[in-house]
Amino acid sequence: MNFDGILFFPVTPFDAAGHVDADLLAGHVATGLAHGAGGVFPSCGTGEFHALSAGEAATVVATTVTAVAGAVPVVAGAGGPLGHALEVARHAADAGADALLVLPPYLVGAPQAGLVAYVEAIAAASDLPVIVYHRANAQFTADSMRRLAENPKVVGFKDGVGDIGAAQLIVRAVARAGREDFAFFNGLLTAELTQAAYRGIGIALYSSAAFAMAPEVANAYYRAYIEGDEARRRELLDGFYAPLVALRDETPGFGVSLVKAGLRLGGTPVGGVRAPLVDPTPAQEARLADILAAGRALV
Repeated sequence: MNFDGILFFPVTPFDAAGHVDADLLAGHVATGLAHGAGGVFPSCGTGEFHALSAGEAATVVATTVTAVAGAVPVVAGAGGPLGHALEVARHAADAGADALLVLPPYLVGAPQAGLVAYVEAIAAASDLPVIVYHRANAQFTADSMRRLAENPKVVGFKDGVGDIGAAQLIVRAVARAGREDFAFFNGLLTAELTQAAYRGIGIALYSSAAFAMAPEVANAYYRAYIEGDEARRRELLDGFYAPLVALRDETPGFGVSLVKAGLRLGGTPVGGVRAPLVDPTPAQEARLADILAAGRALV
């Protein structure tokens, strides 16, 4: 798979009755494509995978695949309880997704052998290749990633931990396994804040939650990043991303909640977040509106 452009993680819109709004999702995905998304990752973290039933996840992925129509890769989320993960993996394959992003298993801590077995079970559930999401209770050692890299169906690694040293060791371990086709992603919250450091260790791709609500700002940062325009990149960091991160860090789960709020402020009625996440207060939404306005003024 080739990813050329920002990695887009769409939200999952809910209607007034709390059901997945497939029509609105299709429009949301189309907007991301129009702004140059290089890959679409439905039913993942920003899409509230944790709060979707297997049937809802299947609807989200199928809707996205139809909207994308082969323009860019579609990578669907799969994780949680193993039975659930296998079910959504098969649904994603049936819908025509191009790959799976393997999120952590449900709650339990596990030894490295168990984490490797979890990824391999999901990889074996369908014909889709998988990307490992390194985060929370699914943190892989360099040795484990080298072992997984021996499986040709494991095609990528997304870091959501932020330990640069560990990530560097994993990049090198995969290289020693002879995998030149492996994709590495920075998957930290608001990854723009850390991407300069990740590029230095060989991780050039990053996910952008901000792209879902402010694609013009995210694209301005991306252009500065790939063109090496450090003055422009720092301007956007200081004027948009740093204030956004400060607001995000006030409440757990706001990495998703603020994106949905930003879309609503822009006139896209995606609904709120599902429990256990919470929506911003009116005061926080007002601050978000100011942050978005400041970011767009820089574009």
